[in-house]
Amino acid sequence: MILQPIDFVVYAWLLIAVLSAVYVAYDQFRNNPEAPVMKWGFVLVTLYMGPVGLLLYVMSDKEPAPGTHEQFVRPLWKQGVGSTVHCVAGDATGIILAAAVTALLGFPMWVDVIVEYVAGFLFGLLIFQSLFTREMMGGTYAQNVRRSFIPELLSMTCMMAAWRR
Repeated sequence: MILQPIDFVVYAWLLIAVLSAVYVAYDQFRNNPEAPVMKWGFVLVTLYMGPVGLLLYVMSDKEPAPGTHEQFVRPLWKQGVGSTVHCVAGDATGIILAAAVTALLGFPMWVDVIVEYVAGFLFGLLIFQSLFTREMMGGTYAQNVRRSFIPELLSMTCMMAAWRR
């Protein structure tokens, strides 16, 4: 197999993305007092976005000194980045997993799109919204599923509409 120039770019990007995600994971789980859902969210988003995700993490979530996290993440734009990371990590992970499975099974494209939408929605709702935020929201898992259903549905619908353009 002959490697094309674009192959080198892809392998370099993959290496940089993995190294960026390793750094974010190390820093999040050793030095950051963030909730576990956000730790995993930033790791996944950095894995998907590479150095762009690393830059988002450093600018919006990495506390500059121990004990300053609450003050550091107080600006509204940083909270917006955190909300977006939380949403993208859950929904995109479901979509990526569904895409891999449907590709392996050879589903037609119209089935693939439906399965990806449903999987992204369910993964985001049942894991990233209802399970991982249970401590913040309080209540039972079932109550959190009910509370999160409409926001997750709107979020996923907007994300899929943007993706389809």
